[in-house]
Amino acid sequence: MSKKSVIVTGSSSGFGRLISVALARAGHHVYASMRDVEGKNADNARQLSALSRDEGITITPLELDVQSENSVSQAVNTVINERGAIDIIVHNAGHMMFGPAEAFTPEQFAQQYDVNVLGTQRLNRAALPFMRKRGEGYLIWISSSSSAGGTPPYLAPYFAAKAAMDSLAVQYARELSRWGIETTIVVPGAFTKGTNHFAHAGQPQDVQRVAEYENGPYANFGEVVKSSFAEIVPDDADPAPVADMIVDAVSQPFGSKPFRIHFDPTQDGADIGFAVLDRVRAEMLHRVGLADLLVPSTKP
Repeated sequence: MSKKSVIVTGSSSGFGRLISVALARAGHHVYASMRDVEGKNADNARQLSALSRDEGITITPLELDVQSENSVSQAVNTVINERGAIDIIVHNAGHMMFGPAEAFTPEQFAQQYDVNVLGTQRLNRAALPFMRKRGEGYLIWISSSSSAGGTPPYLAPYFAAKAAMDSLAVQYARELSRWGIETTIVVPGAFTKGTNHFAHAGQPQDVQRVAEYENGPYANFGEVVKSSFAEIVPDDADPAPVADMIVDAVSQPFGSKPFRIHFDPTQDGADIGFAVLDRVRAEMLHRVGLADLLVPSTKP
């Protein structure tokens, strides 16, 4: 297997870190991207660099803020200058917000979309010209089971943004297949351990609206949701297999990579929901004579 040049966004912790380490251990050159490499995430960057040295693998911390077009462009140019190509992008960067939907300001919803949706668009626009020129590349999108499975309340901004990102990933897959660029959408379920979603979740800015919910029929509802959520996640639920499944997908020959990967210890039904949804979408393309878009073409 040839050594691939990989950018993984949101690699300071959680899925991003797991994926970066797993791909590096599989022999790839991984750029573990994150914000503020020399500040807030300096310790995380140092830990990854130390792991790289200790294990003789290749993980390079990379400054990349998906909310900044300038930062994204600089990061892509860094990888191109050092490696000559970007073979794989893992769209993982994301942020969660928790609370009553009404209590979030429109600006907070916009921030969710900026990180979870527009961030992928910025990186695609910077990197895809290089992939299209070569006629090869691989996009891996970290989606969410909430887009077609169970959706606990109080996570509306996050779920809405993840659903939008999943839809964007599907459309990109169709529009890039004739360029020889492959796509895999990874659909993890809920994990209450091993990731930092709840620990770092944003809170509603409209505290008056929050108080109205707390003093009404939804008193203490946030804690109820969190505890109920935790109860359906098995004690031994481990997010690490998500990274292992991505390593396996990367190793598959051209044209054989899975369109979707599911890993959900809670079994919230997303695998069934997406099986139906993806089938309906595929049938439409067959009906209009565009079935070739469902599989990547060889180099144009």
